[in-house]
Amino acid sequence: MRILIVDDETLARDRLRRMLESDGRHEIIGDVGTGLEALRISEDLRPDLVLLDIRMPGMDGIETARHFLGQKDSPAVVFCTAFEEHAIKAFELQAVGYLLKPVRKEHLIAALDKSTRLNRLQLASLHGVDETRRAHICARTYKGVELVNVSDIRYLRADQKYVSVRHAGGEVIIDETLRELEKEFADIFLRIHRNALVAKHHILGLEKSVSGQIGVRLNDIEETVDISRRHLPGVRKVIRRL
Repeated sequence: MRILIVDDETLARDRLRRMLESDGRHEIIGDVGTGLEALRISEDLRPDLVLLDIRMPGMDGIETARHFLGQKDSPAVVFCTAFEEHAIKAFELQAVGYLLKPVRKEHLIAALDKSTRLNRLQLASLHGVDETRRAHICARTYKGVELVNVSDIRYLRADQKYVSVRHAGGEVIIDETLRELEKEFADIFLRIHRNALVAKHHILGLEKSVSGQIGVRLNDIEETVDISRRHLPGVRKVIRRL
């Protein structure tokens, strides 16, 4: 089995590596300290399984696992956690692999033997344990894996099967639906058109073009985003409350 180790603590990664090497049945293809590094390396090396720390700065293990699900051949995941016993029970009930820190070798080997590929239902259940949601949008570009912080996004625009994500530093394309994004980030983005959502906290105001089209002016970008007649009254109401 080809294994990737992901933990922000070097000592924890080294400990897992030593235990796996002493077992001799698995190949360690790498060890990294962040979720972003894990996503990037897994795109190229295609691990069979990831030993994934949950509590990491920036993007935590649960969000990283969500992005793994978007890969063509998503790896099996065994979480490493320091959760209390009642939280461990939630993992057991959903048959998600876990290791309680500090990891013991016999527990590690047992978890590898029982590991299965993570599915969306299992991952959704973990939000009852760790009440978080994505803080980043994951895009695959010619540069490789790019993560865009949700707080940096100005607007989301649907174009046929894809969604354009316009952020402070540029634009990326993602393979998600506008409806799914609106549901997940309902408190952050405002629907202004059947094909567009804008970030509420980046709205500067409304602007009318020479043709009479009304659009939303947003922080740090030159273009405005058109508002449909249907959504204009609701948009005006929201802006008055901002």
